[in-house]
Amino acid sequence: MPATINRNFHIFLENLLLVVAASILAFACLMGTKIIPYFSFNPLHGFLGTKTDAVLDKPLFQGSFYIHIASSWFAMTTGALQLIPALYRRWPLLHRWLGLVYVLVILVLACPSGLGLAIYANGGLAARVGFTFQCIVWWLFTWQAWQYARQKQWEKHANAMLRSLAVTTAAMSLRTESYILFYYLGTKPIETYLTVTWLSWVGNLFVADVLIYLGWAAFMLKSMFGSDNFKTPT
Repeated sequence: MPATINRNFHIFLENLLLVVAASILAFACLMGTKIIPYFSFNPLHGFLGTKTDAVLDKPLFQGSFYIHIASSWFAMTTGALQLIPALYRRWPLLHRWLGLVYVLVILVLACPSGLGLAIYANGGLAARVGFTFQCIVWWLFTWQAWQYARQKQWEKHANAMLRSLAVTTAAMSLRTESYILFYYLGTKPIETYLTVTWLSWVGNLFVADVLIYLGWAAFMLKSMFGSDNFKTPT
């Protein structure tokens, strides 16, 4: 590929990442407006209104719910910023610290609380198993990404982070897919819910692995470092 075309294609991909990051951040802002009212602790507000009194009275459910909605918001926001190569080039330490916040929030708060919620998921066993596997996979990919970073295996780190972010953005996919299935394909509410319980994160991981196959890590690292001489921020 001629140098000019290659450079233009590289610029196009970077701009595409900016659009994706902006879309995730926009969704996070919208999600934030939905999350804040829950901290009025009204047991009948929104999603909580679908739960029985027996579930709402469970300390595990209560703690898991409030921790999960807050920590997932932080994970999505910091994860989206990691998609911007220019952020690393200009402020490498900011990229590093945002990544650390992302990892710790998921490993310590978002995944454990997600497992707590999975026990009480609507939709029966299929939904509970789906959300449980989602949390386990999310935790493992995030842990893997952190370990690869500590070992300075940057290509493997980039790929594991992409898989982790794919699961992080499952909430975004879940709502988009639910809308399409229900309003355009005419699926029943329970069919829609059970489908997106799995499709939202499995589908995202499929897209992530296609990108990895196409050379995601090499592209990101070259975009961030500007060459093949990859160095860790200091």
